[in-house]
Amino acid sequence: MKMLALFPFSLGFLFLLNLTSVAGGDSMKPMIVLVHGAFADGSGWQKVIPILQSDGYPVIAVQNPLTSLPDDVTTTKRVIDAQKGPVVVVGHSYGGAVITDAAAGNSNVKALVYVAAFAPEPGELLTAPGAKFAQPPLNSALVPDVAGFLYVDRAKFHDVFCKDLSAVDARVMAATQKPLNKSVFGASVAHAAWKTVPSWYIVSSQDQAINPELERFYAKRMGAKTTEIKSSHVSFLSHPNEVVRVIVEASRATK
Repeated sequence: MKMLALFPFSLGFLFLLNLTSVAGGDSMKPMIVLVHGAFADGSGWQKVIPILQSDGYPVIAVQNPLTSLPDDVTTTKRVIDAQKGPVVVVGHSYGGAVITDAAAGNSNVKALVYVAAFAPEPGELLTAPGAKFAQPPLNSALVPDVAGFLYVDRAKFHDVFCKDLSAVDARVMAATQKPLNKSVFGASVAHAAWKTVPSWYIVSSQDQAINPELERFYAKRMGAKTTEIKSSHVSFLSHPNEVVRVIVEASRATK
């Protein structure tokens, strides 16, 4: 009788143990922190997030104000520092400059992924490396407002920002774009996380917003593991599976 009484308990214990094991396995996956660039917000990662989540990754997308580089670094750093376990930080475009500073000095950050992104040296103006290369079409499409914020001319948005998306998607992105304070182009970062954290870089070979040669320059200078995607500036929207593949590869460095 005692053995029969214990049998259901044993099955229940094993079931709970299995659940704990599964949960523990999922919890071992690093938090993926996604950082948007200029003229966008965290919702731009809408195609990447479900893929990562379906593979068991916890994900959070930062919402930066784009009011200044220090403001954006502070906002992103607050999100990174709030995570309790290993973290992979992903930055797109201007977001690359943000994560370069915000992820520095945090031992939980195990990998960085730059997606067609700036990757400055400490003290280097964001515009300095780009001066060595042909200026991208985006530069002539920027329109300032009276408050010192920059927008992309909506009539040119599709061509210079997201040419491999549909015209409908481009119009929505142009209408909802989040402006960037022009002060960021005269700013610099205080630290460079990529100097000590393993880094991956995705080059957009058809980019009209950042010269692809500049992207290759950043990747080489960083010593990053580099992947090229034949895409516009927004590869995470036009080729989300390929971008996720690189993020997942970087996440394995946390093990």
